[in-house]
Amino acid sequence: MKILVTGGTGYIGSHTVVDLLDNGFEVVTIDNFSNCHGEQVLERIEKITGTKVKNYQVDLTDLDKTRVVFAENPDIVGIIHFAAHIYVNDSVLHPTKYYTNNLNSLVNILDCMAEYDVKNLIFSSSCSVYGNCDALPVLESTPLGKAESPYARTKQMGEEIIEDYTVSNKSANAILLRYFNPAGAHASSIIGEAPLVKNTHLVPVIAETAIGERDHMMVHGTDYDTRDGSCVRDYIHVMDIANAHTKAIQYLLSDKKQGGAEVFNIGIGDGVSVLEAINAFEKHTGIKLNYKLGPKRDGDAAAIYADNTKAKTTLGWTPKRGIDEIMADAWAWEQVLHATDSLKPLS
Repeated sequence: MKILVTGGTGYIGSHTVVDLLDNGFEVVTIDNFSNCHGEQVLERIEKITGTKVKNYQVDLTDLDKTRVVFAENPDIVGIIHFAAHIYVNDSVLHPTKYYTNNLNSLVNILDCMAEYDVKNLIFSSSCSVYGNCDALPVLESTPLGKAESPYARTKQMGEEIIEDYTVSNKSANAILLRYFNPAGAHASSIIGEAPLVKNTHLVPVIAETAIGERDHMMVHGTDYDTRDGSCVRDYIHVMDIANAHTKAIQYLLSDKKQGGAEVFNIGIGDGVSVLEAINAFEKHTGIKLNYKLGPKRDGDAAAIYADNTKAKTTLGWTPKRGIDEIMADAWAWEQVLHATDSLKPLS
């Protein structure tokens, strides 16, 4: 069965492609390589799986070019839609860029689904749709809060667009996966997180500091109402997130779900503080990190982590890796990046 993965050479997309192939699916991807070393990623996926994946280097905001992909692949049975601009700070500076790209690309995918009779969609959403939560852990039924960034708002709006689409298209099935903080890399160290821009995510920042790419790192806030005063987040291994997408598409293809959009939290189900993450890395590697304690950042919640019971019971998905495996794989991947100039950020 053929699955279309948009953004399939990005960080989570590429790991999901590997997991889909490992589980017997055929995969075709769409990625315009706007934030990834796309050709290299495709070669690396082939090295891991032995399968050469066909990619269409198409901008999904171009409906005519998007339509060509569907016309040439009439046997697509499901879509996993990752493709989006993803950086919170950038979205604050350039909100219309995020609305134009993230929403128009989704609408074009939905229009093609209707035109070519593709019934199954997995949408890459985010825990950012919850805003700042008062009660933890976060449930799927937790009311959505005010979006803290245009990026988060595009995810909220994207979910609403999909819900409206499934109301008007009664045979359409959609799953909205709200995942928390992806981190780590494939255990082979052949693929991992390698954006074209400077990384802002905690785990790669830790690894870059350890290897000397950064002089130091900053811990933003030490007086939150948490165990050690630093922010608490739900770090989930990227291969566990990848497998959640495979389980979700298997669930839809099993005909267990009959129409509509359904939400699942994808997180490890527990929180790790910034200082605990640093300590876990130092323990694994024996490397002492140079970090500084700084003030809070505007918009950062004190703590957020998932209740993942629904994904476990309904999808049969269970995260298999914890913070130690995340740090081990992230560190192994960082050493590959450090030795490979062609995969380093362009800015």
